Amino acid sequence: MEHLIRRARRRPAPGHAPVPPDRRQAVGVGDPERGDVPGWVLITLMTAALVAAIWAIANVQLTALLERALEKVSGI
Repeated sequence: MEHLIRRARRRPAPGHAPVPPDRRQAVGVGDPERGDVPGWVLITLMTAALVAAIWAIANVQLTALLERALEKVSGI
């Protein structure tokens, strides 16, 4: 059983190219190819904060605008 586990560890996952031995140390935590998740989280939070701030400031105007638009579309 132990030999099967060792062989499975050496074999790459289906659809993935094997990683050369000299690159195995470079791939992992801190790899610049992994993307910038904290940046996307920050952008999402800032966008949500801007929407909340605009809605808080212009709530009455936005509600009136929406009501007028719905009246025009529905014909009521």
